[in-house]
Amino acid sequence: MKKIVTALAAAGLMLAGVAAYALAAEEGEGHSEAEPTHFPILHPEQESWSFAGPFGTYDKAQLQRGLKVYKEVCSACHSMKLVPFRELEGLGYSEAQVKAFAAGYTIQDGPNDEGEMFERPGKPSDYFPSPYPNDETAAISNNGAAPPDMSLLAKARGVERGFPTFIFDIFTQYAEGGPDYIHSLLTGYNHQPPAGMQIAEGTHYNPYFIGGKSLAMPDPLSDGVVTYDDGSPQTVDQYSRDVSAFLMYVAEPHLEERKKTGFRVMIFLILFGALVYLTKRKVWAGVAH
Repeated sequence: MKKIVTALAAAGLMLAGVAAYALAAEEGEGHSEAEPTHFPILHPEQESWSFAGPFGTYDKAQLQRGLKVYKEVCSACHSMKLVPFRELEGLGYSEAQVKAFAAGYTIQDGPNDEGEMFERPGKPSDYFPSPYPNDETAAISNNGAAPPDMSLLAKARGVERGFPTFIFDIFTQYAEGGPDYIHSLLTGYNHQPPAGMQIAEGTHYNPYFIGGKSLAMPDPLSDGVVTYDDGSPQTVDQYSRDVSAFLMYVAEPHLEERKKTGFRVMIFLILFGALVYLTKRKVWAGVAH
């Protein structure tokens, strides 16, 4: 009888321990949900892009709309100092149109013969100017964090897709992680933080932000903020798609040529391999094995 009582007591202690562990795990899970430690909180959604895949090409109408979104919204804070105006010819603009576009910017140049700096209209060989004179001014104007330059943003930003997705990416040649991330980030401000999550003052919650749970940049887009001349929807989703595609172009303007060259190289290697195989068969055909 004593052994039975002892066994029941041990079983009771074991069940109590299991219940306590489950409760602690549940509390810990709730805590991790409120204060996450891995970012982004939500994985960027994979979008459909015209430039995706081995035969993808840029949609020039979309790129022109993206340029307009950048100029009217993003350029107020973000620079594109590695992109010359002449790259805009790849968007379908003529040389005269690019000259007119560049002339709309004021470029600081010099020194002149008197040793002084001066301002002049932009030329196609000039680069997109920064909205701030230096990084320190940019940081002071944006809660201590200088807005990142957008020249290579679409190639520099991206979220690791993990196993086994990255295996399939090898065969599909997925390289649109940057545009997917930018689009998700720009459309992610409509999410509300979970109950109990502490958001730093002056920052804005966005579950797609790769650097934390919130960022200093407020929601830059709203429906109707940019007027399109081609009848495209003037919505946040369309704006974010267009500017993401444009940033992909400025980061990799020769993407189409690269893909065409790669396709030709693959065809050459296939034909060359076939010729080598046939030559080997002919050379060794009369040799006894």
